[in-house]
Amino acid sequence: MKQLFDLLSQCGVRKAASLPQEEIVYNTVFREICEKNSCGGYGACYMCPPDVGPIDELIEKAKSYPCCIMYQNVYEIEDSFDIEGMFEAKKAHHRVAQKIQQAVKPLLGESFLHLEAGGCGVCERCAKRDQLPCRFPEKALPSLEAYGIDVYNTASHAGLKYVNGQNTITYFGMLLLQEEYHA
Repeated sequence: MKQLFDLLSQCGVRKAASLPQEEIVYNTVFREICEKNSCGGYGACYMCPPDVGPIDELIEKAKSYPCCIMYQNVYEIEDSFDIEGMFEAKKAHHRVAQKIQQAVKPLLGESFLHLEAGGCGVCERCAKRDQLPCRFPEKALPSLEAYGIDVYNTASHAGLKYVNGQNTITYFGMLLLQEEYHA
């Protein structure tokens, strides 16, 4: 559906591709990576493990959608040590994901699941850290990794590059859909 791809582009997506469910690669090892808490989000964000749910249930939920549109944005950074630039790029990607969420909801209703890179980026500090309920449950987005999606291999199946050149960082998102859409 051209309208959906046009919406993604209007929201700031650089590139997107549709995939059938069979080409989405899942791996439970991503939960083990989350449990190591290298990003600091494990147990500290409602949209991250363990709060987002058991990995097997999330994979089954994702598999209930027959197809997806995977999207990416590539951001320039100073060099491979530019941690600040990476965080700024991630914030920019979160803003794009929120625009997408708002734009596609009227078109798709409840017939989609939107996943994004890393943990939810709606709030600067997740309410979970203060033992409060989620402040924006209608905006909160879980991560691809929390659902066990192997971003690298799935992106390859979609024809999207995971690495897009020196001094860049690439972030992905995915709309899992009840209907098949083509670019």
